[in-house]
Amino acid sequence: MAVIDMAEAMARVPQKGFLDVELDPTLDLFAEIERLKKEKNAIVLAHYYQEPDIQDVADYIGDSLGLAQKARDTNADLILFAGVHFMAETAKILNPTKKVVLPDLKAGCSLSDSAPPELFARWRQQYPDHIVVTYINCSAGMKALSDIICTSSNAKAIIDSLPADQPIIFAPDKNLGAWLNKATGRNMVLWNGACMVHEIFSLEKISKLKLRHPEAKLLAHPECEEPVLQLADYIGSTTQLLKYSRTDASQAYIVATETGILHQMQKDSPHKTFIPAPPNNACACNECPHMKLNTLEKLYLCLRYETPELTMPEELRLAALRPIDRMLEISQAAGLLG
Repeated sequence: MAVIDMAEAMARVPQKGFLDVELDPTLDLFAEIERLKKEKNAIVLAHYYQEPDIQDVADYIGDSLGLAQKARDTNADLILFAGVHFMAETAKILNPTKKVVLPDLKAGCSLSDSAPPELFARWRQQYPDHIVVTYINCSAGMKALSDIICTSSNAKAIIDSLPADQPIIFAPDKNLGAWLNKATGRNMVLWNGACMVHEIFSLEKISKLKLRHPEAKLLAHPECEEPVLQLADYIGSTTQLLKYSRTDASQAYIVATETGILHQMQKDSPHKTFIPAPPNNACACNECPHMKLNTLEKLYLCLRYETPELTMPEELRLAALRPIDRMLEISQAAGLLG
C-alpha cells in the first residue's frame, strides 16, 4: 500500500484559528448554539471526554464507534466535531461533501502522535504476511496504511472475525493490543504506542482508594496498563463502562479512564457514587489536556464562523476510508451498530 505524503496532506489543512473575538458576557451560549444549529443544518458530535457543557449541547455523545456511525449517517450539512483531530478526520473521511469543523485544531492525541505513518510504514515491512488492524485513535495517514480499523468497543469482535492462523499487526496502542491478545488467545505483533491519560494511573493510589471504598467496583478502559487492568472488576470501552455502571447493582465505582465520562455516568445514575481514579501526580483526577482544549466558547465561535475547517487530499481520504468501511461492515455483522 502506498504511503501518503503527510507533509503535503497537512499543508492542505487550514491552520488559522479564530479571529480575536471578544464575546458579550451576557450572551446565552446554549441558546445561540441551538439557534445556529438550526440555521445552518448543523450537527454537534461530542466525545464522552468533553467538558460537561459541551456534552449538554451535543446532538450525539458517544465513543469512537458510535461517533463514526453517526458521522457516516448524518443528513446535516455541517458537522462540528467536539473531540480531537483524528475524530474530525474520521468524520471528513466518511463525509467528503460535507463541511467538517472542530473547535480547536490543536486538540491532538498522544496515542495518535505515537504512530507516525512514515515510521510505521517502514516498520511493517518486517511483517509482509501480516494484516494491519489499527485502533481508530490514529491519524488519517495511519488509517491509510491499515487493513481494518477498530475501536475499543468492537476490537475483540474484529479480531475474532479473522482466521485463527492469520498473522496480525495491531497498532498503535500496546496496552489495548496486549489486552486483546489475552482476550482472544492471539499473538499479535504490537506497535509500541500508548495514551498518556491511561498510562499514568497510579496503581498505589487506586489500591488505597479500594481500601477506603471496599464497596466500590473498579471500572477500567483497556488502554490502561496491565497492573491496573488486573485490579479491575470490569474492563470495557467508554460506552461499555457507561452501560455497566447503569445496569450493575453496585452503588459505587472507581473509574479508570478520562474523567469526562463521569458526567454521563452521574446523569444516568444520580443515586450512585463515581470516583475518578487518580493519576501518578498531584492531581485528584485524570484529564486529557487535548480533549479539554475545546470549550463552549470555542464551540460557539466555530459554529458561527464555520472555522477551523478540516480538509484532506482525496487520495488520502479514499485510502483511509477502506479500512473504516471494513470496520463498519464487521461491526454491523456482529450486531454492534444500532
